[in-house]
Amino acid sequence: MGNSLLARAEHKLYLERKRQKLKNKTPSVISSNCNGAMILHDLKCRFNSPTVNLFFEAPDYLRFVSDLKHYLSAVPEAVPSELPFPVGRLDDLPVYFMHFASFEEAKQKWIARAARVDPENAFFMMTDKNGCTYDMIRAFDALPFAHKVIFTHKPYPEFKSACYIPGFEDAGEVGVLSDWKPGFWKRRWLDDFDAVAFLNGEIYSFEKGD
Repeated sequence: MGNSLLARAEHKLYLERKRQKLKNKTPSVISSNCNGAMILHDLKCRFNSPTVNLFFEAPDYLRFVSDLKHYLSAVPEAVPSELPFPVGRLDDLPVYFMHFASFEEAKQKWIARAARVDPENAFFMMTDKNGCTYDMIRAFDALPFAHKVIFTHKPYPEFKSACYIPGFEDAGEVGVLSDWKPGFWKRRWLDDFDAVAFLNGEIYSFEKGD
């Protein structure tokens, strides 16, 4: 990771340019993990979705977005766990609050942010990890949402919502896309994806780049 003053200064300008290009300032990004929150953080957008600092297993995320109104109205309940972070349940759906210090904090943040979701300005974001299979990629691609993307470790030209992130071909799934890429300039793996164009509604088919 480039950690020089030049690299940090360039990165600051890079983010400023992205923020200036963003027309849609109030998106609701419904993400399966922290990718959506990281993008919104970089763009200085409010979290208009509760999917922040947490993750879903792939099949659970598909159930979540397939019945979004129901699960957004559910109040998280604590689940006993030996994991080093709080685990909750939305009705029958487990949620892993991996970046929260306590369940109570996670619950209150979930309730507040769920109330901000705008279904008319919603953007859905998934990855091919946490148990994701080919059939789940296909199921996600078939969801009736205008704006959706699934980050994948290899190309899937048969799916319009699949966005290939090079560098994870041998891993079997994408890595932590919010991590910094190797190199001098400060770029995240997520920066391979044009989030601004996506949130502005300008991307409809990732394999074609249009």
